[in-house]
Amino acid sequence: MVQPKIAPSMLSSDFANLASEAERMIRCGADWLHMDIMDGHFVPNLTIGAPVIESLRKHTQAYLDCHLMVTNPIDYVEPFGKAGASGFTFHVEVSKDNWQELVQKIKSKGMKPGVSLKPGTPVEEVFPLLEGENPVEMVLVMTVEPGFGGQKFMPEMMDKVRVLRKKYPSLDIEVDGGLGPSTIDLAASAGANCIVAGSSVFGAPDPAHVISLLYKSVENAQNSS
Repeated sequence: MVQPKIAPSMLSSDFANLASEAERMIRCGADWLHMDIMDGHFVPNLTIGAPVIESLRKHTQAYLDCHLMVTNPIDYVEPFGKAGASGFTFHVEVSKDNWQELVQKIKSKGMKPGVSLKPGTPVEEVFPLLEGENPVEMVLVMTVEPGFGGQKFMPEMMDKVRVLRKKYPSLDIEVDGGLGPSTIDLAASAGANCIVAGSSVFGAPDPAHVISLLYKSVENAQNSS
């Protein structure tokens, strides 16, 4: 049974108070902190890089789940390893030729390797990365187009989650985009166990209540499957 993990998306936090926002989320019951790294090239938005991870690391022991929406992920491995990132998730769309080297490098820097796929990318494209001799340890299924927070959840992406869960029962499967109290049950019942939630957590009057609700939904789905 894979462990439920709730990862508030720090993209929705108050960037001017990142350390206290991180602390607040952990106090509210977050398991991971999800960090969105965008290069303004792979996606049309520019967010944060290794220096911010390094600064945040000085203020928290939390698992920093870094999602790299970048064109050249291999260039980021060393700086992110040094900065104290915990997980390093790259996009399959830009790594078809060098994923083996990439995964090896990520692991050698002490980070957990993950692969992500955009809504338009067939799930079959990540199979080789899960079946090679040096596999990734997590798949992130984007449930919105990557690049901006606050978008609507795409329920048709749950087919990808179902296929992955059936084929890889012990895999960490993460979903990101439009997750909250109204969409969590769809994701949980499809087999997702790592839940990224931005606006629904940070915009809530009681974030701890939302985090606990997301966690329980995953737990309930696992218990009834």
